[in-house]
Formats: sequence, structure tokens, C-alpha cells
Amino acid sequence: MLVAAAVRTFSQPKPALMNDPEIRALLYPLLLGGVYIDELPTGTTRADVVHITPDFLHGYEVKGDADTLQRVPNQLRCYAEVYDFVTFVVTEKHLPKLLPLLPDWVGILVATGEELRPHRAARYNATVEPAPLASLLLLEEVKQFLLARGLHGVSSLRRAEVLHFLRTTQLVPLSSLAQYVRERLMARLPERMAARAERKEERQRLAGLRKRRQARKAARKKARPAPAATKPAKKTPKAK
Repeated sequence: MLVAAAVRTFSQPKPALMNDPEIRALLYPLLLGGVYIDELPTGTTRADVVHITPDFLHGYEVKGDADTLQRVPNQLRCYAEVYDFVTFVVTEKHLPKLLPLLPDWVGILVATGEELRPHRAARYNATVEPAPLASLLLLEEVKQFLLARGLHGVSSLRRAEVLHFLRTTQLVPLSSLAQYVRERLMARLPERMAARAERKEERQRLAGLRKRRQARKAARKKARPAPAATKPAKKTPKAK
């Protein structure tokens, strides 16, 4: 009986490892309303998925079985300065080591293979800062926002100077800036999709050109007559 039990134990298949794309495929259907953007630059890192609605920004960090937790402290610092809600989406493997790294307001979803199981819901983040939040936008977009509020002295400032102004001023309500950032990011998605479609069309056009060029080259090579075989020159007998 012990042998049979051992055989049954060792014959059980190992659970399949989950990677980033598989976890994202489970996450996307949960992002209701608004839009979502993959790989949004955030501080010194990139947020895997950002859900943007008229009311909030929700940053998601995905950790598959092959990922490590080495970058979590920096990722958390960057996300906490920008997003109203933050959720880590991880496999069961990471949960024990991840929990001590995250404050209570950060949500956790656990990828189980077929679904994302809620471990704890994300709570509102009260540590968002104006300058990092504005960094999600282009410099001209930030200047347009400030100019619309009557701050005309910013039009000639460089990016670092604009961000310094946002860190030190009391003239810009965080709620107004946050609303503007959400509006611009949501408006930008169609622009991003159109630009992506243009890049894809250009890649296809260039690939077609390369293919036709290679075909013409192969045709010319095929049509080129083979060099005629040359007979070896007859040796002239030496005079004796």
C-alpha cells in the first residue's frame, strides 16, 4: 500500500507555470469602463497595465511564475506617487514573500490558472503627488493645462522646471490636475491605436518591397546565362 501511495504521489502532474500574457488575458475582462494601456511609463519603471476611467487611475503590476520580486520596492514607490489604486496580480508562488512588501492599501489578485482570485481589494491611495502624476503626460500637455489656469510664465520652462513648479506650488489643485491627466490619457488611446496601425501598415509595405526586390534579384540571377565552359589550352610541344 505504501508503494502504491508513493506511485500515486509521484505520478501527479506538476501545475503548469503561468506567464505574463496568460495572466493579462485573465485581467483584461475585469477592467470595466474606460480604457486600459499596457506598459505605461511611470517614474523610473513601467506599469504593466493601467486602467483609466473618468474617475480614477488604477495601476496593475503582473508577476508570473518566472518573474522575481526584486523590483517591487521601486515599482511600488513609483505607482504610489501616481495611481489612485494599485493592485499586484501574482501567482500563488509569490504570495508569501510579496505580502510583507506591500502596504495594506495595495490590492492583490492571485492567478490560479483559470481565474484571478481576489486576495484583498485595493483601497484608495492618498499619497499621489502632482509632479509624478503630470509626468504621465507630454510636456506640451502639462503646459496647456497650466496656461489654461492663467499661469502664463510656464510657457518657456523646460520639463524639469515645470515639474519643480508643480512640486512647490499651491496654485494647482491635485484634483484638477488628476482629472486633466485622466482625460488626456483616455483621449490619447485612439491616437496610440491609429499610430500603431500606421506603423504596422508601414512595416507591411517595407516587407512587401523587400520581398519584391528579392524576387527580382532571384529572377535576374535565374535568367543570367551560365558562363560557357572553356576548353583547356593545348600545350605547344617544346622543340628538341
